[in-house]
Amino acid sequence: MRNESKPKGWNEIKTNDSWAIFKIMGEFVSGFEKLSRIGPCVSIFGSARTKPDQKYYKLAVAIAEKIVENGYGVITGGGPGIMEAGNKGAHLAGGTSVGLNIDLPFEQHDNPYIDSDKSIDFDYFFVRKVMFVKYSQGFVVLPGGFGTLDELFESITLIQTHKIDRFPIILVGTEYWQGLFDWIKNTLRDSFETISPGDIDLLYLVDTEDEVLEVLNNFYKEYKLSPNF
Repeated sequence: MRNESKPKGWNEIKTNDSWAIFKIMGEFVSGFEKLSRIGPCVSIFGSARTKPDQKYYKLAVAIAEKIVENGYGVITGGGPGIMEAGNKGAHLAGGTSVGLNIDLPFEQHDNPYIDSDKSIDFDYFFVRKVMFVKYSQGFVVLPGGFGTLDELFESITLIQTHKIDRFPIILVGTEYWQGLFDWIKNTLRDSFETISPGDIDLLYLVDTEDEVLEVLNNFYKEYKLSPNF
């Protein structure tokens, strides 16, 4: 028993890390193979804790339906809450409904509205985030927590640094996002000058499904649809 609880030595850690590379490679290969066949999609993000009777759940369903009706598929994180709402809207509208699931000890479980051949499981957050960015033509971000903010700011960083092609990042819900939007503009840009003046233009702040589609359609009148890197 004493040996089982003994901390791993450095050599053992290095060996485990080396073998983990093959699992990471496998997740990338599986994700690339499946997602390269789905066509243009828009990712919908938001809290796993949002309930079906809440307004942003209902709004996410309506947004996803509009997205599908305009020729896009929908990608979500595959779980409950806003993710479920996004897949539900895509399913109800008869469009592509993709779920990129992550193995978590709480909150995350597959929702029933993902296409049976488009549910992909990941152990690594960073692999999953690559899939979101590479195969999305836009990010629609509804109210969410740390995971939602992580995905939002990573996408802004990749576009800002020209590591990926630009795509629209749409924040849905002025009451939720206005404070963050103002902080980015007034504190980061104006007071401390830690971002470039034009970086705020990467974000769109809207409240309705029609505004989401207006941003997407106006953007792709100027830019062609393509994988992002």
